[in-house]
Amino acid sequence: MDKSLLAGSTTLLVLKLLEDGDKYGYQMVEELRRRSDKTFELKSGTLYPLLHTLEQKGYIEAWVEDPAAPRPRRYYHLTDNGRRQLAEKETEWRTYAGAMLRVLEGGEGYA
Repeated sequence: MDKSLLAGSTTLLVLKLLEDGDKYGYQMVEELRRRSDKTFELKSGTLYPLLHTLEQKGYIEAWVEDPAAPRPRRYYHLTDNGRRQLAEKETEWRTYAGAMLRVLEGGEGYA
């Protein structure tokens, strides 16, 4: 699949993954792979800069489980602002996808 198709959707996908609970990076990568039947595979070089940006924008917050552990896990939590952003992005995506399907299906009548 063309990677550019995924590029504009990564924010939506990551916010959606966090909607049902806090997750750490590798867990998000695996969950996205599972939910998409291995169609979407985020690399750490894409995921972690995105998480940092989402944190700066106030859409997510990070916390560390057991900071004294040899390899502490950094979890990410969806904020109220992030939930609002997720709802907006989902609406945008559904509008876009519906229009795309109508074009692909030949016009009116397809929703």
